[in-house]
Amino acid sequence: ITRMHFRWDWLCLGVLIISSVTAETENEETLDADVEVEDFDKQSEDADVDRDKSSLEVVYQTPKPTGEVYFTETFDGVLAGWVLSKTKKEDTDDNIAKYDGRWEVEELKENTVPGDRGLVLKSVAKHHAISAMLTKAFIFDNKPLIVQYEVNFQEGIDCGGAYIKLLSSSDDLNLEYFFDKTPYTIMFGPDKCGEDYKLHFIFRHKNPKTGEYDEKHAKRPDIDLKKFYLDKKTHLYTLVLKPDDTFEMLIDQSVVSKGSLLEDMVPPVNPPKEIEDPNDKKPDGWDERPKIPDPDAVKPDDWDEDEPSKIEDPDAVKPEGWLDDEPQYVPDPNAKKPKDWDEEMDGEWEAPQIPNPKCETAPGCGHWVRPMKNNPNYKGKWKAPMIDNPNYQGIWSPRKILNPDYFEDLHPFKMTTVNAIGLELWSMTSDIYFDNFIICSEKEVADRWAADGWGLKKLVASANEPGMFSQLVTAAEDHPWLWVLYILTLALPVGLGVLFCWPAKKTDEDIDFKKPDISKPITKGELKPEREELEDDEIELEEKENEGTAED
Repeated sequence: ITRMHFRWDWLCLGVLIISSVTAETENEETLDADVEVEDFDKQSEDADVDRDKSSLEVVYQTPKPTGEVYFTETFDGVLAGWVLSKTKKEDTDDNIAKYDGRWEVEELKENTVPGDRGLVLKSVAKHHAISAMLTKAFIFDNKPLIVQYEVNFQEGIDCGGAYIKLLSSSDDLNLEYFFDKTPYTIMFGPDKCGEDYKLHFIFRHKNPKTGEYDEKHAKRPDIDLKKFYLDKKTHLYTLVLKPDDTFEMLIDQSVVSKGSLLEDMVPPVNPPKEIEDPNDKKPDGWDERPKIPDPDAVKPDDWDEDEPSKIEDPDAVKPEGWLDDEPQYVPDPNAKKPKDWDEEMDGEWEAPQIPNPKCETAPGCGHWVRPMKNNPNYKGKWKAPMIDNPNYQGIWSPRKILNPDYFEDLHPFKMTTVNAIGLELWSMTSDIYFDNFIICSEKEVADRWAADGWGLKKLVASANEPGMFSQLVTAAEDHPWLWVLYILTLALPVGLGVLFCWPAKKTDEDIDFKKPDISKPITKGELKPEREELEDDEIELEEKENEGTAED
């Protein structure tokens, strides 16, 4: 028993030590988290930002491209080169057809970086259109296309888009007449309405046989995009198209979708080689029935189709105490006729019905009816059993013929040249923030541009994040059931500590262990030493008493 208590003492001591170390470690980590800034990308190490200062004291410098680019825009200086559309949207009511939505250049509302400004969509329920020419046209040849920009839904988003269009190069392109029908080569970016969260990548493919253009849509990403639209943070959207006819879509530098222009677009770039003959028709005698009723089957003589499915149970007995003469409902004796009741207008007043109180203690009231049971003789309407159809010819389908519109484009990457960028949007939410557009061909250039712009916003937002306790309380306000989880999480270690460390009461087993085994027979040889030992104890006790008396 002593050894067991010793082990429990050590266990309790170990739990206390571990708890103390854990609490101290968590405290240190919390303190570190308050001052530590995440290094989101190794290329951001050279950013001119004092990491030890508050996010309100960061030093911002307008990003500058580090390589060849086709277009950049930071909105930090004069809004030069951007053109507001002066036209109207077709096939729309005149009162909302005009592109009169307002744009402003301003700083973020939250997690502001002093000096860093962006383009903000300000109007609700209006059409917006603004565009700019590229520094130089992008020709789809042997270099990748990288399109990257930032979006912040500062007020969340109810219904609206934040996608961009890369406009197709043409001699008659006039940005003052940019509208929804203006030819574009690529459309890319977030869009949301209701609970449908989308990330568009659409390109217009030119049919080599007809010269007509068809929209090809990338398949939807497999991840949940909801948080990017509702967290009111700045997110980085990147599209990468490669000359090997592959693509990638990234959010915050993480791939959310990738695929092949030849295999992962809807509808496919290349039509099928064969199609069903539209002039082929199913023959009149074609039998598509795999099973038919057996023509040789005969209804048995004892098959009675008139038998009901349910019959009264003849063995049922009325329960004892059934009140045949008592109705199930009786007039409410406490009800009184309203004072304004007019019998000439309203008729004779009758008290409302209530359940008969006498029936509450009885098995039932009123006329007793035998319960119904399944009829053992019921067989229903007779039908012939089904057999394999000897004339079955299979499901008919039209014959295949060569597709007269077939073509094969092995390199859909070679799209129509683009020479302008535009935002043509409708939104039911205001204050959609755009910033730091870049179009280039080198990933290193796009990453460095992101580090100097979006990376700094991310650092500031991280520094301004509320503590863990505040986040837990906020989450519980939205989801009250989390309080139960919190309580259980806190109670578990306390319960374990009480269970293992609290002094246990002596059990019956302990008492039994200490009791002498009186039922065991004692031999004469064993009794003698015990008697001598008892006499020695008595002598020792007498000596102590005598010593006490002498002292007195």
